Amino acid sequence: MRTLITTAFVSLDGVMEAPGGEPGYRNSGWTFQGIEFDPAAYELKGREQEEATAMLLGRVSYQAFAPVWPGMTAEFAGYNAMPKYVVSTTLQQQDLVSNWGEINILRSLDEVAALKQTEGGAIIVHGSAALNRALSDAGLIDRYHLLVFPVLLGAGKRLFSGTDKDKQNLKLIESESYGNGIQKLVYDVVR
Repeated sequence: MRTLITTAFVSLDGVMEAPGGEPGYRNSGWTFQGIEFDPAAYELKGREQEEATAMLLGRVSYQAFAPVWPGMTAEFAGYNAMPKYVVSTTLQQQDLVSNWGEINILRSLDEVAALKQTEGGAIIVHGSAALNRALSDAGLIDRYHLLVFPVLLGAGKRLFSGTDKDKQNLKLIESESYGNGIQKLVYDVVR
């Protein structure tokens, strides 16, 4: 069974929307505004490219990343080379870019669960707030790679849903604090 890993930049109050400057959000670009850059805090991102063998995205994140990431060969070589899976009920094959390697459309969380049962390494989920909430609520996420930023954003898309559900325990397997206030937290989901 493959491991499904969510990776996210998150504010202290749980917002993950538009960390890199995506348009349409009041606090867009919050990860680099007023926070000193420390390359050590982003070591996890490089490691993810080496360890993951596939990428899973929701439609909105796919449509934001697909025009940009294929051209970022130095920064995202590992991500660009791996197969991508987009969970969407509306995207069609003709909507997919042709310069970003193998891309498959999954139509349901059942198809994500089936993908996890295949042979291969870890699958990494980028962005995709709505997809992350649905995956978490369905019990499909195995690990969280979180970079928690020392900011409070209030409104915005959140990593975790507000669904009333049973408690889910997590096991901290890695953590580190950086001088700029960012916290790296890696949790395994306890089953």
